[in-house]
Amino acid sequence: MDLLQRIASIIVPVFFVAAVGWAYGRRTRVDMSTLNRIAVDVLSPFLIYHALAARDFRLADHLPLVMAAVVVILLTGALAWLLARATGTQPRTLVPVVMFGNCGNMGLPLALLAFGPAGFGAAVALFSVSNLLHSALGMRITSTDARTRELLVSPLMLSSGLGFASAITGVRPPELVMDGMNLLGTASVPIMLFTLGARLNSLRAETIGSGLLGALARPLLGMGVALMLSWLLGFEGDQRAQLILFGALPPAVLQFMLAERYRQEPERVAAMVLLGTLLSVFFIPLALAIGL
Repeated sequence: MDLLQRIASIIVPVFFVAAVGWAYGRRTRVDMSTLNRIAVDVLSPFLIYHALAARDFRLADHLPLVMAAVVVILLTGALAWLLARATGTQPRTLVPVVMFGNCGNMGLPLALLAFGPAGFGAAVALFSVSNLLHSALGMRITSTDARTRELLVSPLMLSSGLGFASAITGVRPPELVMDGMNLLGTASVPIMLFTLGARLNSLRAETIGSGLLGALARPLLGMGVALMLSWLLGFEGDQRAQLILFGALPPAVLQFMLAERYRQEPERVAAMVLLGTLLSVFFIPLALAIGL
């Protein structure tokens, strides 16, 4: 019961911020595209870099788990493509939603609660590799307009590369600068949730069914692949539980931002993200029960 209450303490604020965004958007009908671009191009890169460059993060300690997470992402994406073809859903809409989980603003605090400070570094490693792939592969899947040069010089990709470099070399800005980066990065989380809630005002009834498709496919396929890999690789204890939790997370809010930016059915993606976050009330405890 205590664990369920802790999970609720993470999920309820997520929905509160989205609800405020929905109420504001319903009243004002304001265009959120500029705010979305600021969140993706400015605030989120600082969040990624700070998580990677933190002094207590050591990438080498988590390489087996990181490699397993890469396989989970790629295999889940392949299965999502087959599901999209079978259901007549646009692959550019469904596949990245199912591939990439909300391992930042939901995965990190969940890992801290479930595994304590000793397991938090592994969660940062999973968050980092997911964001790196999301910045490169996820953006390309979402839109053919995402050019290779744009991907390589995108703020998300640059922040990931610089963050990994800092993690490997130990070279990072002074702590005062790092604190400023952390402040900016932290701001990206409520902004992404707020704009997601505002976008839901344009949600149509016909998007609910496809929203449920992505919301269910993300944890079901992710957990299935994570369980298979954990067994094949002989993962045990917290390492196994971390990978299963990684697979069970709801769709990443960042994918809604990318769908909005490239006009890839953002209303449908918003439905997948919000419904997936709601269903995480069931899937996250299930993943922890299986993994722990």
